[in-house]
Amino acid sequence: MLKLVLVTLLFFFSSASARNDQRKADHISDFAAKSLNQFHVFDPESWSHHHGLQEFVRKYNRMQAEKFSQIKKQNKATLQHISKVFTSYKLPAELKYLAIVESELKSTATSRVGALGVWQLMPQTAIELGLTVDSTNDERLNLHKSTKAAALYLRDLYRTFDDWALAVAAYNCGPGPVYKAIRKADSRNYWDLQEYLPKETRNHIKKLMATQVYFEGKSSFSGEFNLSDQYDGALAGK
Repeated sequence: MLKLVLVTLLFFFSSASARNDQRKADHISDFAAKSLNQFHVFDPESWSHHHGLQEFVRKYNRMQAEKFSQIKKQNKATLQHISKVFTSYKLPAELKYLAIVESELKSTATSRVGALGVWQLMPQTAIELGLTVDSTNDERLNLHKSTKAAALYLRDLYRTFDDWALAVAAYNCGPGPVYKAIRKADSRNYWDLQEYLPKETRNHIKKLMATQVYFEGKSSFSGEFNLSDQYDGALAGK
């Protein structure tokens, strides 16, 4: 009888553990699917009527055309590497274009406030993300390690805000101003609250959209560039 009870208890706890493991696996899977499927903020067709975005994209890409053309020719491998890292973290591959907006893919890019590298990470943020930042070794200069750190940061921001536009905005200005904008607008819709964000951050989002349009192409949205590739809203890194 005792043996039967022990076997029953063992089966019960084993089953409970298995169910718990399955729930964790399902949660991770659901997050990955949601992360990929809700990446709509950079779909030009969805947002082209908002706040002069279409005209901004045309003007910005016209101004950046020569620089973008050079990046496209010289940095294919870098963009592919970033896309691979982001995909491994279940992030939308389009986010690789954020590195162009941040630094033009220059590993030595430095901001006036101390952000450094392709991903323009601040020292303390980089350290919190597991990078070494000291007088002898600054891993913000390492493409692979800094890209993994940026992926972790973007993933955490998305989990916090449950919205890619807000996550990217927080990457630029920090979570605090985004929370403040949410409270002022009484909304979590980026287009409703963006007027309460710093101007630099508002332009950051639009620049990211414009950069994706240029690199993935859509002639009806890109104006006079006559880009051959047709952007269809699909993930860029597949």
